Amino acid sequence: MNIQAPSADARATIDLPRNCSFHPDDWRVLARSWFPVARSDSVSEKPLAARLLDVDLVVYRAAGAAVVARDLCAHRGTPLSMGWVEGDEIVCAYHGFRYGPDGRCRKIPAHPGANIPAKLKITVFPAIERYGLIWATLNGAGDNIAAFPAWDDPAFQPILAPTIDIAGSAGRQMEGFLDVAHFAWVHTETFGDKTNPYVPSYKVARTDYALHVEYLSTVSNYPKGAPQSAPPDFEWLRVFDVYPPFAARLIVHFPAGGELWILNAPCPVSARKSRLFCPLARNFDKHMPVEDVHAFNLQIFNEDRAIVESQTPEDLPLDLQMEAHITADRTSIAYRKMLREMGLGAMYVS
Repeated sequence: MNIQAPSADARATIDLPRNCSFHPDDWRVLARSWFPVARSDSVSEKPLAARLLDVDLVVYRAAGAAVVARDLCAHRGTPLSMGWVEGDEIVCAYHGFRYGPDGRCRKIPAHPGANIPAKLKITVFPAIERYGLIWATLNGAGDNIAAFPAWDDPAFQPILAPTIDIAGSAGRQMEGFLDVAHFAWVHTETFGDKTNPYVPSYKVARTDYALHVEYLSTVSNYPKGAPQSAPPDFEWLRVFDVYPPFAARLIVHFPAGGELWILNAPCPVSARKSRLFCPLARNFDKHMPVEDVHAFNLQIFNEDRAIVESQTPEDLPLDLQMEAHITADRTSIAYRKMLREMGLGAMYVS
């Protein structure tokens, strides 16, 4: 018996999803980039539903390896996340169709002896497991994921901060992470100080990958009420490296050679929703409970989330004439220009 499969042209690439919340041109630019879609520790033999750029995904492990695919059975459109995994095959809960990690259908239980054409398959996307996260790209190639070497450095303790959902755009969240003028006002309960709002001058450099910023100030990075304190004349160095479109690495230099590495990596679930993933690594206080780190970072994330969710317009304006700017905004101005150079729209981008 021969099985009729979808046309090859229809399944060759993925284009705009139905009800896409992005401008079509912006979506096509963003679809070429890599984004985290799930924590590694949340993906097992049970398929996990996720979403990236308005595309519903299923994330699972096939013989231990992470697989990211369209959450859609090729037979009758049932979400594969409703099914299960056996060996290296994901099984559809509706009719038991089985698909290998390359997406090809291997078995149709209703017709055990059927000749299954090679083009009967689900859409599988490139996936990489790194820094405790599973990354995927919808229409990209290569490997341009942000560099975070401290995660695998034995001198550092890797910590995956809590994931948080934000009812706001990834562009706005990213700009908030890069902003150094909001510490005194938004983070007064965690580490900021209203009596120290001054932003010293700093420079922004363009690199092969994006932006590099070194920022010195007297704003402490210790949690409020922490037993540690910095020397009175200590200057805190914060080094930002920005990887377009939506990833940024921050290295905070503590007293006595301590370093805290932070990777801010929001997943653009849609134009109005982001899921923030944040790997951390530190070379100090490694004997301390990670639960304290989780709680501190979650509090910071929620302080920022309240701002991002309240901003108007919801998306990040890339036309620099649409909002006012101050000298402290050098990083965000350069970031907006960089996104524009990528081909994203001049008015807004999520």
